[in-house]
Amino acid sequence: MRSINIGLTEEQRHGVMQLLNQDLADMYLLVIKTKKYHWDVVGPQFRTLHQLWEEHYSALGLNIDACAERIRALGGYPVGTAKDFIELATIKEHSGDLPSATEMVSRLVEDHEMIIRNLRGHIDQCGQSFHDEGTADFLTGLMEAHEEMAWMLRSFIEGQSLESSGARPRSEIQVPAGVS
Repeated sequence: MRSINIGLTEEQRHGVMQLLNQDLADMYLLVIKTKKYHWDVVGPQFRTLHQLWEEHYSALGLNIDACAERIRALGGYPVGTAKDFIELATIKEHSGDLPSATEMVSRLVEDHEMIIRNLRGHIDQCGQSFHDEGTADFLTGLMEAHEEMAWMLRSFIEGQSLESSGARPRSEIQVPAGVS
């Protein structure tokens, strides 16, 4: 195979590809969980969550493909087996249970937040340790997508605390930042 000369050493590229494969594994496991919850959700929020999760797993699918292609662009091969995904992922499965809709949302928030924390560290490593600002920028875009999905899911959970009139309890009324 022809050598790759893109300004990164082989060791730098391999270090970056290891990070990307972990991110790929996390996203793949998250898309599986999101799709499963999309299929299983019941209750008054069924339609809202069913549609939201379809949007999320579609976006995650595009991000998974982009991540795998980034690994290929660096000269590597992405992981692609369930065994590898489970071994590399930092998020965990919840097999054998069927949580409530709110618990499904809560678990997905936790997963997105874990991925966001991992991506922040990987962004720093790509730039500082491996001098691959291109991948750091790529990962920043992924992190921003996960931040938006986590925000949407957190907003759903926060909306659960309503009085019978539909108003939020006074203790939960938030004041915008910078406003007193």
